[in-house]
Amino acid sequence: MSQTSTKPARREAGEPTYRLELHTERYDIRVYEPYFVAEVIVSGPAESASSEGFRLLAAYIFGGNGGSQKLAMTAPVTRSPVTLPMTVPVTQSPDAGGFRVRFVMPAGYTVATLPVPNDSRVKLREIPAQRVAVRRYSGRWTEENSAEHVAALRASLAAAGLTAHGAPILARYNAPYVLPFLRRNEVWLSLA
Repeated sequence: MSQTSTKPARREAGEPTYRLELHTERYDIRVYEPYFVAEVIVSGPAESASSEGFRLLAAYIFGGNGGSQKLAMTAPVTRSPVTLPMTVPVTQSPDAGGFRVRFVMPAGYTVATLPVPNDSRVKLREIPAQRVAVRRYSGRWTEENSAEHVAALRASLAAAGLTAHGAPILARYNAPYVLPFLRRNEVWLSLA
């Protein structure tokens, strides 16, 4: 059963603002307003890239910046593969471009007003408005679990006649010490 939403845009504490366009039992379609992030690109297997990216970004928000300013921890923390432009011949491995790990910045900041990172690997940028399909799930942060939900979301979208583009974004909302069955995880796929 699907339902179109007429609700106004909403922002949970520390999360980007979005409007719920459609809710089904299997997925939501959200339209996010522009928001700001701190991001790093790290190489390696997905699990270690997530840990390294988190560590670098946590250092930034906990005072590793030009003003030693502490910023609030927000959600979600996202990770997506960095895709490289298509070339011929194709010889890259799946993670040849690394992974992009992002922290959403607190509301009220812009790239111009955020403190400058001390680490040159940390970049500040605006994420433009976007329309995404989202599948929410709980459980462990494993590649197998994420891949299962990405596949399920793609299948649901295909059945609905919707086309996603780009790499999936994995969104994590809870601290590692939260029990897996209580975790809020999401996979996002961009829609036209």
